[in-house]
Amino acid sequence: MPTITISFDSNNRLNVLKDEANCYDYFVIYDSESKKNFLSTLIWEGKKYDFYINYEGENVQKGEYVTWEKLRAGKKSQALTTLMDILEPHLINISYLKFNERDYIYRFRNKKERNTQIYSDNAVDIYQSKLCTAIKLIRRTKEKISNNPITLNFGAVEYILPSHFGFCLGVQNAIERAYETIANYPKKTIYMLSELIHNPFVNNDLNKRGLKYLQTDQGQWLNMDGEHIMENSDPSALWNQINADDIVIIPAFGATHEDKLRLIKKGIALKDFDATCMLVEKVWKAIKEHSEKGFTTLIHGKYYHEETKATFSNACNYGPALILADLDEAKLLGKVILANGKEKRQLFEKYFSKRHSNGFNPDTDLEKIAVVNQTTLLRNLTIEIINYLRDLIIQRFGEANKEDYFWENEKGDTLCYATQVNQDALRKSLDENLDHALVIGGKNSSNTYQLYQICQKRFGDQAHYIQSEANITSMDSITHYIYSKSGSANEETRSFIELTSKKPVRILITGGASCPDGIIQQAISKINGFFPNEELRSMENVLEDIKTFD
Repeated sequence: MPTITISFDSNNRLNVLKDEANCYDYFVIYDSESKKNFLSTLIWEGKKYDFYINYEGENVQKGEYVTWEKLRAGKKSQALTTLMDILEPHLINISYLKFNERDYIYRFRNKKERNTQIYSDNAVDIYQSKLCTAIKLIRRTKEKISNNPITLNFGAVEYILPSHFGFCLGVQNAIERAYETIANYPKKTIYMLSELIHNPFVNNDLNKRGLKYLQTDQGQWLNMDGEHIMENSDPSALWNQINADDIVIIPAFGATHEDKLRLIKKGIALKDFDATCMLVEKVWKAIKEHSEKGFTTLIHGKYYHEETKATFSNACNYGPALILADLDEAKLLGKVILANGKEKRQLFEKYFSKRHSNGFNPDTDLEKIAVVNQTTLLRNLTIEIINYLRDLIIQRFGEANKEDYFWENEKGDTLCYATQVNQDALRKSLDENLDHALVIGGKNSSNTYQLYQICQKRFGDQAHYIQSEANITSMDSITHYIYSKSGSANEETRSFIELTSKKPVRILITGGASCPDGIIQQAISKINGFFPNEELRSMENVLEDIKTFD
């Protein structure tokens, strides 16, 4: 097979020629001896070629590197226009082509590689907590009690904390990457695609350090002041101001193909500033595997959540895809699967309009199905959906043919294991004798809401979902967030600790995967402040207690 080699630089700019009339033309190398970075077999000038990508620094001496956006707008030959049309569907692959299938964009750092000081020393109130540090030290060093909840005895009030809570590795990775980028590139303009994580205190601190957000978590474009842009053509939109010299960090949730393509065309480097959690990317790899075997991807996720949007966008790159919010929607899909002809298509459009990939055909694309999930959901809910759909497939095709029509390789393990560990640790804490439960995290944090759901089933209105100590307005009043299916969060004022409560008051506290330790300690300090000093034990005494746990 004849070959063509095309050159790009690290900013996704294409190597082209330019004549004296400032007209751009293509520059390719035919049948190069080097055959690294295979892209695809494509048709060029009526003939099939194996296309390879050469990167800046790999013996490219002719031409200049120009952004895709500039080339599209500029004067160019018809041949270059045709070549760009051929390459455009592959631009994202080109940006990450140096990865093999086993590589991850941003692997979790091990203990020696961690750089927590880059953020904890710069924002002590947000990230540092003597209490949480002591508890996590016990988890690592005292095996016998490493999974047991810890009781902090302050006298008039006791706090019960699960063995596992707070930051997961994906969040730590993303935060480190953001603060390191700010530190390492002081003269660069640095943007975040959207919120780094679902925690306003972390995002606001980064914003104060000069990092700007291109869009909201719902994809609404922003200007320099963080205000919504009404029309994307507005020149004040930050999306319309970025250029190839700038840096854009992709958050832990990942990014849609549409957003990545927009960045690539502007000449923005992706790989070095992509903080996508590797467990999210693990889901994407699972999707690629089953899609290549002809299975349609069913995503158990919240359709408005950034991670689900990114996963859906990724899935659409490989085959048909559909989003299911919960078991009820899975059962509606079951009706569609069992229906025939016109009824099938009508039911599908009624229940799943705008939740499916373009060109989705319910007559053929629901024959072979595979289930993955947004990584921050409750695992048992995904398992319920898997079990329901598996039984449906068996009902339709028979047990002997199940594997031909239902993909079993994931088995629900596309859930983030840190999410699962936090959920399991919380459930173990529910056996304690407790008066209240506080679940702390960003009000748009999916994994925090899952933790709240666990507590709400046990404590009812004595379980409270809060963002920080600011929600605790007094001893007997607390502002609770009401999480909605649309992705918005309302709030209500609830009663909290009654003045006549028996002593000690026992409060369960946990934090979502994007909740910094410092926020948890601030909540404890706020509640302690409602009690007379003579009724409280000191922080030093409580820390000494922790050292003696065995």
